[in-house]
Amino acid sequence: MKKSTNRILTTHVGSLIRPQPLQDHMRARQSGKGFDAKAYDACLTDSVAEVVQQQAKAGVDVVSDGEFGKAISWSQYVLDRMSGFERRPIEPGHNPFMRGVDREKFAEFYAELDAKDSVATTTESICVGPIKYTGQAELQRDIDNFKAALAKTKVEEGFLPVAAPASVIPDRKNEYYKNDDECLQAIAEAMRTEYKMIIDSGLLLQLDDARAAVTYDRMVPPGTFADYKKWFAMQMEILNYAVQGLPADRIRYHICWGSWPGPHTSDVPLKDIVGEVLKVNVGAFVIEGANPRHEHEWKVWKDAKLPEGKVLIPGVISHATNIVEHPELVAERIVRLANVVGRENVIAGTDCGFAQGPFYRRVHPSIMWAKLEALSAGAKLASQELWK
Repeated sequence: MKKSTNRILTTHVGSLIRPQPLQDHMRARQSGKGFDAKAYDACLTDSVAEVVQQQAKAGVDVVSDGEFGKAISWSQYVLDRMSGFERRPIEPGHNPFMRGVDREKFAEFYAELDAKDSVATTTESICVGPIKYTGQAELQRDIDNFKAALAKTKVEEGFLPVAAPASVIPDRKNEYYKNDDECLQAIAEAMRTEYKMIIDSGLLLQLDDARAAVTYDRMVPPGTFADYKKWFAMQMEILNYAVQGLPADRIRYHICWGSWPGPHTSDVPLKDIVGEVLKVNVGAFVIEGANPRHEHEWKVWKDAKLPEGKVLIPGVISHATNIVEHPELVAERIVRLANVVGRENVIAGTDCGFAQGPFYRRVHPSIMWAKLEALSAGAKLASQELWK
């Protein structure tokens, strides 16, 4: 994993807005009507090649494939790559995706948001058999498409983002294993196949884990912070188990507080979990930090010591607002962190992905690219100041 040795490098969290032709193929695939597998594969290959070039043009140094190969969401995609699960309709009034303290506190706001939101989760995933990884062919396709695109583009490195164990098929139910802990361990063992394949291909691995932090909003209250802290620590242990034996310097760990455009007043503070986060055996920590609820938490790094040799990839651009950050503000965010943890240990990033699935986005595509250009421009300004 490269570091910012002579300038601040730039990256993002991974998921980018899918182009319309690719969305059309995915809709046809999901509906089962008029789906042309050969045409879809060709469109996917071309779309990945184009989005890698677009990232390079915007000034992004460490790029992704946009997560274009995932047919569902950033976490539910695993349903296409893992055995042991079946999907069932959610009973009315029991949707696990529509709960939490934030939703209870601002019920009227969320009622309006849900009415306007075109994304509706109507099924839940149940573990009904042994969990095994079955997605080798699909993953190899994504690796091949991405590496072919990288070979034609001048960037520093490429990474593939996939789900961390805690975020694999969130709100899943277990009807097969003795308990939920055994189910989670089976998931970790299965996902190790995905993790190892990505690293063995020469790409960087990014582990996405929004659910680790978001669970606080779902758990406390009625549970206590001690309950959550115990649960969170276990998730970090399972994650370390899943990457055991893999080179830490090829792995990035992304943690955020969910991507929805809500108040987030019940988010767990970073200072309360950062100690456990830093126990994860990875080379870089990709942590949300640009939105108004979490920007102040750059100060956490004055007390929380970044381990020797590790990289901090702070969010200095928000994914959830159509306002494009000014490059001078981006530079300011980068410089104050670089002065705390060391300039070589900072790579400038985004808070989260610009699209949470193939058909759902947070900003307009033109604004997404403007934000990434602002990220690059801000990193250049920060580099000028840090390497005077």
